[in-house]
Amino acid sequence: MQRLASSLGFALPVVPNTVTSLRERRALWLGPDEWLIVGPVDQEKALAQALRDGLEGAFGSIVDVSANRTVLEIRGPKAGDLLAHGVAIDLDNRSFGPGRCAETLLAKAQVIIERVGDDQAFHLFVRASFAAYVADWLLDAAAE
Repeated sequence: MQRLASSLGFALPVVPNTVTSLRERRALWLGPDEWLIVGPVDQEKALAQALRDGLEGAFGSIVDVSANRTVLEIRGPKAGDLLAHGVAIDLDNRSFGPGRCAETLLAKAQVIIERVGDDQAFHLFVRASFAAYVADWLLDAAAE
């Protein structure tokens, strides 16, 4: 993990459902020894190579899943209330504040939810094949 931290410029999170970051790069804890690394699109190849180089000679793998996920940002004073209609986790800022993440179901679609920046913003990492469904669900739920 230390070698990967050197490649990233910051330590990987070890506490479940937390996020560590440095500037535009973030690491989301998904499970023991499993993280989702997020960074600027124009740096994805360089970042993936730096991580592979950092892992060289160790047991593990770096897999580029960029094409696998669509990222939706939900922002506003009612963002948590909107998402609460479709998830079974507590999104209250006291228990799921900035720097927290979780894998869960949103309206029966598997998503990774990340609380970002302030208490009114979330990133949803949705499988690309479910992105249109989740976007439609969000629009319908927001209209209610």
